[in-house]
Amino acid sequence: MASKARKTAKYIFVTGGVTSSLGKGIIASSLAKLLQARGLSVTIQKFDPYLNIDPGTMNPYEHGECYVTDDGAETDLDLGHYERFLNVRTSQANNVTTGRIYHNVITAERRGDFLGKTVQVVPHITDELKRNMLLLGQTGDYDIVITEIGGCVGDIESLPFLEAVRQVKFEMDEQDTLVIHLTLIPYLNSAGELKTKPTQHSVRMLQESGIQPDILVCRTEHPLPYDIRKKIALFCNVQVNSVIEAMDADTIYAVPLLMLKERLDQRALYMLDIYNDKDVDLESWKTFLSRLKNPIDSVRIGLVGKYVELHDAYKSIVESFIHAGAANECKVNIEWIHSESLTAENAVEKLENLDGVLVAPGFGERGIEGKIAAIQYVRENNIPFFGICLGMQMAVIEYARNVIGWQNAHSVEMDAATDHPVIHLMKDQKDVSNKGGTMRLGAYPCRIKKDTLAHRIYGKTNISERHRHRYEFNNKYLKEFDEKGLLATGINPDNNLVEMVELPSHPFYIGVQFHPELKSTVMNPHPIFVNFVAAALTYSLQKRSVETLNPVSH
Repeated sequence: MASKARKTAKYIFVTGGVTSSLGKGIIASSLAKLLQARGLSVTIQKFDPYLNIDPGTMNPYEHGECYVTDDGAETDLDLGHYERFLNVRTSQANNVTTGRIYHNVITAERRGDFLGKTVQVVPHITDELKRNMLLLGQTGDYDIVITEIGGCVGDIESLPFLEAVRQVKFEMDEQDTLVIHLTLIPYLNSAGELKTKPTQHSVRMLQESGIQPDILVCRTEHPLPYDIRKKIALFCNVQVNSVIEAMDADTIYAVPLLMLKERLDQRALYMLDIYNDKDVDLESWKTFLSRLKNPIDSVRIGLVGKYVELHDAYKSIVESFIHAGAANECKVNIEWIHSESLTAENAVEKLENLDGVLVAPGFGERGIEGKIAAIQYVRENNIPFFGICLGMQMAVIEYARNVIGWQNAHSVEMDAATDHPVIHLMKDQKDVSNKGGTMRLGAYPCRIKKDTLAHRIYGKTNISERHRHRYEFNNKYLKEFDEKGLLATGINPDNNLVEMVELPSHPFYIGVQFHPELKSTVMNPHPIFVNFVAAALTYSLQKRSVETLNPVSH
């Protein structure tokens, strides 16, 4: 029997110019969603020009959230967008940095792989870049591989990336590659005009790198008239129907529909010489969007964290609330609360009007006592509570101090000399000295006990969730917590690590060692977030009912 021929992938490269933060990841995700909705298999990868091996050692204020994949890769937060839009898992291969490329090349040089040759940016670095760019497309799993090139055209650190793209285009057939360039068309109020010159300059810089873009996606606050599109096409050497308008949207999840209206997917398929006459099936997406834009009710949920000044530090949590809110036909209004500003004395003022509180993940001792104060308040006042990673650990510490009575209970991360180290360093972390890529990373199994809140949430006993931590619940204290009412209801079957704790006496109180926000997608909102929002809505309705029956007199 003849073996089935391997699928040959085509490649789309997405570059950006004029300014950063234009939304290359959202455009790439939206195009991928449209192609996927036509029945094509698509994946997206991100090439970042910084010298870190990965963003795992970066301060969240520097780079925002570090997104973790099933296979344990610490990656750029754009991979979260890719997964949330496509509902397809990414991996180590989907995020490549300059640091990793140079590390691979230098490691090969030390082994003697280059046989004494002088190692140079061209061809050795660019060859390694090309190898990684084409890797996913050679698996036979995908029709199209979209590669987002981080940074801006003109950045010094992006030059090897662009040279690699140029070489790929040169070495492959014309219809097998496509370059989409994202630019900005600013509007000058004083002149009352849209200005195309920044786009012209950006394209010219790309051309200086030897790359002629095939499609221009133009971010704009105002519609692009035909004469403006024609001008852009003329001076940027593209066809006029390759000038795509990307108007600002009220939600990133509306962008696929805007790109569908602009026929971005049709244009890409035409230029890649892919015949596809299937209708774009976005009915489920439209249903989600309708629920998102037309909520029946709303809740206020406090997000207690130490990096709240930069919302991107909690990007996946924010998006998970959007998914869960739509599932409940409820708008989730997030109240950002800096844990350093919280104390036992002001907890009432900051938390009493909330319908739920999520204590966020993080590292280090800054703001820890504020997180503990928040947990104590919501526990004692029956406000729905959800703790993630460090948030779960703080719930354990709070319970040890204020219910069991161990006043100086702590995590050895913050207090190595505590008499009650209820959170301690994992056994396999004790001899680790390097920081990068050495935490417990990736997906691990968890077995859930029946007749628990966790079991009601998941509806099954065996689950898999993603992790990123070094510290764990100290099983030496498991019996005392169980006797005092804080139950360990999710356990890793391989090493007995406590993955979930809950308080049956509380309406909704759950802490998890893993990061459920990393697996929530538009099509599969995470069940803990869905149930947490539902509990917050129930609490809100009950509170409003009581206020109606007992109005406050003025």
